[in-house]
Amino acid sequence: MIPFQMIVFLVIFLQSYTGLAYDPDPVNDYCIPRTEFSSIFLSCKNTSLVTVDDFIYSGIKDPGNFKHTGFSSIPVSSTVFPGLNTLGMSFVRADFDVDGVNVPHFHPRATETAFVLEGKIYSGFVDSGNRVFAKVLEKGEVMVFPKGLVHFQMNVGDSPATILGSFNSQNPGLVKIPSAVFGTGIKEELLMKAFGLNDKEIAKLRKKFVPQ
Repeated sequence: MIPFQMIVFLVIFLQSYTGLAYDPDPVNDYCIPRTEFSSIFLSCKNTSLVTVDDFIYSGIKDPGNFKHTGFSSIPVSSTVFPGLNTLGMSFVRADFDVDGVNVPHFHPRATETAFVLEGKIYSGFVDSGNRVFAKVLEKGEVMVFPKGLVHFQMNVGDSPATILGSFNSQNPGLVKIPSAVFGTGIKEELLMKAFGLNDKEIAKLRKKFVPQ
């Protein structure tokens, strides 16, 4: 087993390489991007061309496909929902099969609130003093995860579960601890020393978490 304290240490290490920033305050009521221009040079639609449909998104009415891994997430940012642009927020729908897990992860640029739409979810986070705050949440309950802190979720009910997460950033970022540690190019020798694992164990973890 990997010591939990080592996971927290590695999170702090990873955060030092992730830009921590704040969304700027908007200077207009809204800014619906003009799709004919490059996203590098932001340009807003003329307000006379903006319609109510620019502020409505229907892409999370149905659950994602969680049958293969036990978990699915549908992120909603200004990339797919232009009405969010410059408003400093985004959200995600997360669906869990029975026993499905959202692995320990953090968002470097946002605080998250997670609202349980259906099911029972074991949910929590770890603060910088290695203290764990976790509890089983039921339908209608909400939990907040402070910005940059590792958090996690698991369906502990006997039926699928759904969470709606909301972020106070247009681009919250996402760092999944297993993938960031074992699915990247961190030197094998360092990982062996940090976690007390041998080369075969490291190779097995890398095979599981390296992006395909």
